Amino acid sequence: MRTLNFSIFRHTPRDPASTPHIARYTVEESQGMTLYMALNLIAEEQAPDLAFDFVCRAGICGSCAMLINGRPGLACRTLTEQLPAQITLMPLPTFELIADLSVNTGKWMRAMSERLQTWVHLRDEPDPNRIEPRMEPELAEQIYELDRCVECGCCVTACGTAQMREDFVGAVGINKIARFRLDPRDTRKDADYYEVIGDDDGVFGCMTLLGCHDVCPKNLSLQTQIAFIRRKMALGK
Repeated sequence: MRTLNFSIFRHTPRDPASTPHIARYTVEESQGMTLYMALNLIAEEQAPDLAFDFVCRAGICGSCAMLINGRPGLACRTLTEQLPAQITLMPLPTFELIADLSVNTGKWMRAMSERLQTWVHLRDEPDPNRIEPRMEPELAEQIYELDRCVECGCCVTACGTAQMREDFVGAVGINKIARFRLDPRDTRKDADYYEVIGDDDGVFGCMTLLGCHDVCPKNLSLQTQIAFIRRKMALGK
């Protein structure tokens, strides 16, 4: 096993005395160690005030996303054995910094969801006592596949357009539109979707660099969804 040398960004914006800096720590690597495990060791033994996010530890919540040697990824799904002994951890850019490696992805995701209205638009008021219409298993599987997005923010961080346009909805937003467009319960048409995503802050702002597709920890087909929605919006209008 190796000695891992960590360089970790430290800063708490709400603390007037805090200044951005890089702090260095060492950790003895163990079999099957993840970055999440290493960060916990650092917090327990060397830096109890180190801020980083986690919930599920299973790649489901998306909370532990950060820049790992310059590449967006999930700390809980990244094995240290896959990395060199020198590891640099930075918070995800684009999002509001809370402290150290912790960023407010929830604030960004909520604003995006409200803008794109990412909920099922039903024809009638929902009736909890009524049995829902049947859905073909194949269609349900397609919807479920797009619903696997954990809103970790990796795709937004890897997006060139998002770095230049703060209102760009990113691949995560386009993927959500693709998901609701498939849902037979949603009454919206392509013209309705065009109103919320058919501009340079939406699907037409994508420069097709596809950094989002490369870094998605859930391996979603973001390249396919972006191309599909762009074509549908262009033809529908």
